[in-house]
Amino acid sequence: MSLPIRRRHQPKGITILYDDKDIMVVDKAPGLLTIGTDKERLKTAYALLTDYVKKGSQKSKARLFIVHRLDQDTSGVLVFAKTEAAKITLQSQWDQNEKKYLALAHGHFTAPAGEFRSYLTENQALRVYSTPDTSLGKLSVTEYKVIEERQGLSLLELRLVTGRKHQIRVHLAEAGHPIYGDKRYGQGDKEAKRLGLHAKSIAFAHPTSGEPQFFETKTPGFFQHMMGR
Repeated sequence: MSLPIRRRHQPKGITILYDDKDIMVVDKAPGLLTIGTDKERLKTAYALLTDYVKKGSQKSKARLFIVHRLDQDTSGVLVFAKTEAAKITLQSQWDQNEKKYLALAHGHFTAPAGEFRSYLTENQALRVYSTPDTSLGKLSVTEYKVIEERQGLSLLELRLVTGRKHQIRVHLAEAGHPIYGDKRYGQGDKEAKRLGLHAKSIAFAHPTSGEPQFFETKTPGFFQHMMGR
């Protein structure tokens, strides 16, 4: 049974979509880290939501568990577990989940739909890339569908068949269609106010009841603006 969402107390940059005793599903804003780094530990989705579930009391035993992450500059749906058992169950079935993203990519796609498939690995500079060495990289598959095109940009819907670090960003960049605003793998786009990548929806089995769950976020206004809507 879902818990009431305390709208007035929702952390800035986070919209809580669903909350029960086992899971919490949120819509994360771009620019907000999922979890802490050496440079930032407090202004993260994990820290802010932990304070929310503890209701401001550090003595509370309530806590959150990381199930997966979104890049700092990626917005969209993010799932947390509220028990260790729920976390283990969700992670064990993660590759079976349906995860869809929206992306603003540079260029025209000759095929209206297709698939990117490669073996991804990471170098010492923490940059992800495709390698022909199947023993070195992990198989990574991204399906895409072109929704519309405008002024050199394509709005894509993507389905993650696998979920590797920076998978969508690398696959699109290596295909010659870097994501708008991607300063790491793309063209920089100095005028870009944010990265053109959004986790649109997720479907999975509830870790306790096994009931199918589906959560979908609104298309960011930024994407609509870039497409001239």
